[in-house]
Amino acid sequence: MTHQPIAITQGDPAGIGPEIIAKAFRDAPEALRGCFVVGDVACLRRASALIGSPVALPLPVALLDRAADAWQLPAHCIGVLQVLPEAALAPLGRISAEAGRAAALCVEWAARAALRGEIAALVTAPLHKEALAAAGVSFPGHTELLQAQAAAHLGLPVSQVPVRMMLANDELRTVLVSIHMSLRQAIETVTFDNVLQTLQITHRSVQAMLGRAPRIAVAGLNPHAGEGGLFGSEEQSIIAPAVAAARAQGLDVSGPFAPDTVFMRARARAHAPAEFDVVVAMYHDQGLIPVKYLGVEQGVNVTLGLPLVRTSPDHGTAFDIAGTGRADASSLIAAIHMARRLCP
Repeated sequence: MTHQPIAITQGDPAGIGPEIIAKAFRDAPEALRGCFVVGDVACLRRASALIGSPVALPLPVALLDRAADAWQLPAHCIGVLQVLPEAALAPLGRISAEAGRAAALCVEWAARAALRGEIAALVTAPLHKEALAAAGVSFPGHTELLQAQAAAHLGLPVSQVPVRMMLANDELRTVLVSIHMSLRQAIETVTFDNVLQTLQITHRSVQAMLGRAPRIAVAGLNPHAGEGGLFGSEEQSIIAPAVAAARAQGLDVSGPFAPDTVFMRARARAHAPAEFDVVVAMYHDQGLIPVKYLGVEQGVNVTLGLPLVRTSPDHGTAFDIAGTGRADASSLIAAIHMARRLCP
């Protein structure tokens, strides 16, 4: 186990992020040893009061002077490093610029700490993309924000720090060629260079997780993977050449396969071992729907290609249930376990 602490960013304070963090400290104290929250003490105290505890009192919330103090906290105690200016609490369940700005500041602080080597990993609670935009944040989500922070730290242009999103649970892993953009833009992003780069990043990252070269399946873009050019030519002109180039580099890559069946072939079950370790999908919904359908409560989002470890639950801010006490912390706890496994 790493001796450096793991930071959990509080997410959008108007959403379920603080609540699932409090529930994780309540329900999985062993998994939360050495973890602390980057955010606002008042926000976490509100969440603690909301969920209750085994002794019918709110979980204690401690203000930390430094990240390393997280290891000294007793079980069930939520340690918070106050990185936000004191302000009125954001109303639960509402989009606001103030909440978006607070969420972004927490992620930026944690990213810089990870890049400086002060924390072992960061686990990010959900933020809201409309709130980010209202706050004037120029990034559509965590992945792009973290990519920009890493590029600045390395003194490189963003284009030279390529990253990819992987969503994983116990049954299936998928990596995306494109992330947060319109479907029309995503199709235009399916180029030889982007597909090959995705395969290279996937190989390096998943190999580090498994301790062996991964078996990578590639989904086609079109129905039936183009059916020999009847339903589109991208498979023949772009994806298959990228697969061939990756294989020439020694990567275990197959495809492109029909998108409506390849995920079933990569699903690991007790009675049917997976044929592949990971599927590279061409766009966001193609890759994420299969994983989320299997259960968001165990899904984990991992950013590949960064010079730091970052994981998150695979759900959003759930404004519709924020403040009700009904949010499920399982995906966050799974993200914390994943972060520990990925720590060097």
